[in-house]
Amino acid sequence: MPYLPIAVVVLVGVTALTAVSLRVIGALRRFRAATTLVGDQVGDGVGLLKARSAALGVAFAERRPQPARQGKPRVPSTDRGRQEDHRG
Repeated sequence: MPYLPIAVVVLVGVTALTAVSLRVIGALRRFRAATTLVGDQVGDGVGLLKARSAALGVAFAERRPQPARQGKPRVPSTDRGRQEDHRG
């Protein structure tokens, strides 16, 4: 019966392939969990950084003088209306 050794080798190979596949699948699950955790933490950090920069922008805007917030010019000569140029 020459088929018996071949069948044993195939059975051992399928068993080894199954064992290796299960280990690889387990490692991939752990890797995916770790990448999800790292991605969540990085996303939280980026969100916190955006919130802090927005808060700084609001704080700087509140420190500006009132006319600057309304868009009025700081130069007093522009408040008198149109000035004619008589240099000609």
